[in-house]
Amino acid sequence: MSLGQISQRAGEWLRGAGPQSEVVISSRIRLARNLAGFPFVGRASKAQQQEVVQRCQEEVMSGRLGAGLIWVDLTQSTALDRQLLVERQLASRQHVKATLDLPRAVAIGADETFAIMVNEEDHLRVQVLRSGMQVGDAFAQINAIDDTLEEHLDFAYAKRFGYLTACPTNVGSGIRVSVMLHLPALKLTGEIEKVRRAARDMHLAVRGLFGEGSEAQGDLYQISNQTTLGRSEQEILTYFQHSVVPQVIAYETKARMALLQQRQWELDDKIWRAWAVLTHARVMGTEEVLSLLSHLRLGVNLGRIDTVDIPTINELLLLTQPAHLQRVAGRELDPASRRRARADLIRQRLAAK
Repeated sequence: MSLGQISQRAGEWLRGAGPQSEVVISSRIRLARNLAGFPFVGRASKAQQQEVVQRCQEEVMSGRLGAGLIWVDLTQSTALDRQLLVERQLASRQHVKATLDLPRAVAIGADETFAIMVNEEDHLRVQVLRSGMQVGDAFAQINAIDDTLEEHLDFAYAKRFGYLTACPTNVGSGIRVSVMLHLPALKLTGEIEKVRRAARDMHLAVRGLFGEGSEAQGDLYQISNQTTLGRSEQEILTYFQHSVVPQVIAYETKARMALLQQRQWELDDKIWRAWAVLTHARVMGTEEVLSLLSHLRLGVNLGRIDTVDIPTINELLLLTQPAHLQRVAGRELDPASRRRARADLIRQRLAAK
């Protein structure tokens, strides 16, 4: 399977399945690991970075992690392919924008539930993605991947500190647990700051759709732990499963009920205006589309509109992103052409429903 083939469908994180998927778009667990005997990426020479890539490629593509993996050499890939990886949540923006003459790679599982970035901030950034609230299942999968890799790769580890990482906040277990949440009602009721305050109180990071440094477009927010030192993987996992996520879901659910009971006409107006614009506009920008699809998704989940389904909305959230849009068109498009093509694609997909 190639990047061109996977770009024609929604990724694992947007399948719209899994527990509590009305609010929890996806669950992700990431592990940071470094090879013993090599400097961290930021201090390593080009030759050392290349040796890390070669060692990791031999192990990752050995077949021990399953069949059908895709290995993407970022130094040989196009700008469009690199952006495609970011849009599908398979690579970070920092990773694909790194100096292109330095060795970088991404390995992608056949079903896109896992990906491994090589030579990002750490030698290995392993991540598992699951649709809906599946933090426990994601942890089980990434734990198995980590064990398999560690059988053949010697990771940098200190008895006192745990796994050694380039960023001090990742030292210890090296784990980052995050969930992608759709919080349109909290935004509409002006209570989204409640989530930010709660996150700060619980020492969590709140980021946008594409992680660090990105804005919360389409009312999509990523919430993750900020530190790992001194806390076990299971402690962090339990914290998310039984404290963090349930609290945010409760906030959003309460806000949705308030909209239905107190501002129903305003709610319906936003939902049906979104439908009208999406099915009739001839020119559309990315940010506008994400906002309108967010309102539409809320309307479907609340039973206020039945002219479209969640899988279609989730698919459009991804296919209307710049790189995916150009893949669908089969050619590179300038910004003005993308805006027209985006509107055309949306009208076609929604007219079929």
